[in-house]
Amino acid sequence: MAIHLIGGYQTDFARVWSREGLDYTDMMREAIDGALESCRLDADEIDTIHVGNAFGELYRGQGHLAAMVAQIKPELFGKPAMRHEAACASSSLGVLSASAEIEAGRYDCILVLGVEEEKNLPGDQASQVQNAASWQGREGLDCKFVWPAVFGRIAMEYESRYGLDRRHLNRIAEINMGNAKRNPHAQTRNWSFRAETFTDDDQYNPVIEPGTRRQDCGQITDGAVAVVLCSDAFMARYAARRGARVDDFPRILGWGHTNAGIRFQDKLERGRGATYMFPHVRKAIEDAWRRAGIAGVEALDGIETHDCFTSTEYMAIDHFGLVPPGQSWQAVEDRTIELGGRCPVNPSGGLIGVGHPVGATGARMLLDAGRQVTGTAGEYQVEGANTFGTLNIGGSLGTVVSLVVGRGA
Repeated sequence: MAIHLIGGYQTDFARVWSREGLDYTDMMREAIDGALESCRLDADEIDTIHVGNAFGELYRGQGHLAAMVAQIKPELFGKPAMRHEAACASSSLGVLSASAEIEAGRYDCILVLGVEEEKNLPGDQASQVQNAASWQGREGLDCKFVWPAVFGRIAMEYESRYGLDRRHLNRIAEINMGNAKRNPHAQTRNWSFRAETFTDDDQYNPVIEPGTRRQDCGQITDGAVAVVLCSDAFMARYAARRGARVDDFPRILGWGHTNAGIRFQDKLERGRGATYMFPHVRKAIEDAWRRAGIAGVEALDGIETHDCFTSTEYMAIDHFGLVPPGQSWQAVEDRTIELGGRCPVNPSGGLIGVGHPVGATGARMLLDAGRQVTGTAGEYQVEGANTFGTLNIGGSLGTVVSLVVGRGA
């Protein structure tokens, strides 16, 4: 049973909806309407809905977002819906759950919606909200900002084990910001920077926490993404209706999903002495390859990966096997990860460039991977892309989801 991706829609991640007197419900409506229109589907063709959202209760005091779908889109009244929460991997769990329902024969056509509103609170308050994805009061971190501290420790661990030149982290940020300028949905597409921004200049790129400077950080933002997944039978009918071939549309070829404990330091300790710093991350990637029937990273034409910080992407580069463990700097220096390189990483701009509305990020990665393999990614298209990988993580690598997306009947 194949899981086909009919299409989807992404809101403009540069919008701050609260400044327009709007909120996450308006994002949800736009994303749902946009997905249905782009797929040329009627609402009654959707069998069920999965909503990914991490922090609705904390940003807006609002939960029960599965029921909100029918509230803001009455045409979906009566349709079954459920919400998923796994921090930054929330909508990826929606994708996995929708896929399982299709494989089980329960439903033929499913809408997966990821949404997060994060710009309606001041920065310090928003930072506190994000901390809910850590083990409150038990992380053992002496810091002001939990997530820059956590992912700064990944950078410091690489430095301790293998050596680390911060120029390579700065270059990752610069590449992703540059890619984002090609992306009409990216939060940072119109931002401008000084040359010193992507250096260790303490004025233009100050230290936030040990191991993390300002430009190492992904950008939280407002946003919603909706994708439509379907079964073989539905796709056959849909393609015929469109006068298209089934293999004109992308599909999820394989998936991997692992979980670890919520406390960061425990995961770091578990990886000591292992080939990869985070073995469960490598396992999720390898499981996706195995289910897709591919041997490894050589079969991928590009990757959309979680770069909540530059250290996260640095970790992903060697965990995907683009280079030996600890040698991610090689893929930066030889331009492997750039557009036009051997395996471009985050051609969309990633979380650093596109933005990171937490509950929507997994769905956004899937949508971008689907665009790449169908040649519809516009100015950030990877030439000749047929197969793309994704890696989406929740919290401090507590929930990990990897997908392989390609084309084929």
